[in-house]
Amino acid sequence: MSEAHAANSAPALATAAAQRQATAFSPASVGNVAVGFDILGHPLAGVGDTVTARRIPEPQVRIAAIRGAPFPLPLEAARNTAGAALLALREALALPYGFEIEIDKGIALGSGMGGSAASCVAALVAANALLDAPLPRQALYPFALSGEVVASGGRHGDNLGPMLLGGLVLATADRLVRIPVPEAWHSLLVHPEAVLETRRAREALAGGYELKDFVAQSANLALVLAGCHAGDAALVRAGLRDVLVEPRRAPLIAGFDAAKAAALDAGAMGASISGAGPSVFAWFESRERAQAAAPAVQAAFAEAGFESQAWVSPVDSPGAVLL
Repeated sequence: MSEAHAANSAPALATAAAQRQATAFSPASVGNVAVGFDILGHPLAGVGDTVTARRIPEPQVRIAAIRGAPFPLPLEAARNTAGAALLALREALALPYGFEIEIDKGIALGSGMGGSAASCVAALVAANALLDAPLPRQALYPFALSGEVVASGGRHGDNLGPMLLGGLVLATADRLVRIPVPEAWHSLLVHPEAVLETRRAREALAGGYELKDFVAQSANLALVLAGCHAGDAALVRAGLRDVLVEPRRAPLIAGFDAAKAAALDAGAMGASISGAGPSVFAWFESRERAQAAAPAVQAAFAEAGFESQAWVSPVDSPGAVLL
């Protein structure tokens, strides 16, 4: 966090603690970014989840309401990503008080846009503001991982990291590393009106892989990271290709091949599945190119029988914020 941002956040933290209530917004995200399965992601500006947290005297976590979901989500804290994260926070800090939260969903479920992670991160950021001594964002990561387990069964941070820190983030088991990205680079995400559950998408990855494919994927990840650090689009263009996960998940997404081809034909540095899918993302060297590509990608999904929504945002978009 920059010094200026920290200074701007200080009054908000003090006010939230005094009122015993805080509200936070977490953006959606692009997980995996093709070459970084479970470890690389960036935010998606323009859509996200909002959580209001209240500090309560009872040493427990309560979910008072969940709004905006197409079907009921678990209100039991241990079975909800946001609730599980706050339970982990309470236990680790041995807090004598608890939290009551309300969740407003703005991200479609099963969209590959990090909806479960967004609720989890927004809840942590809001609750953190109510602590007597709020923690740095990095320190919230382990608790967010505990929430992610509820949604996917695994402790992976490709969605959580960028939501917590903003920008392109490398999320390992125990640390978050921001990767510099040129300001001009933008991401296009197109979400077809279809649902692909994360657990089903992960089941498609069962079975063996060739060693040569691991080597190729490692090389591609290295090219993308090097290209981001150097601001070299040619390196990213050479590496932004998923040879491990995409071939197994693509058959689950109607219209994917045509949507990806449309993005590449429009000049994308690379395109692939966002998170577990069915959303598709593509990186471009400018906002104008990303915006110009959107109609063709949406037309590809329309041809497959799906309406869709499109968002264009900087790869280096901000993470979760207190409202």
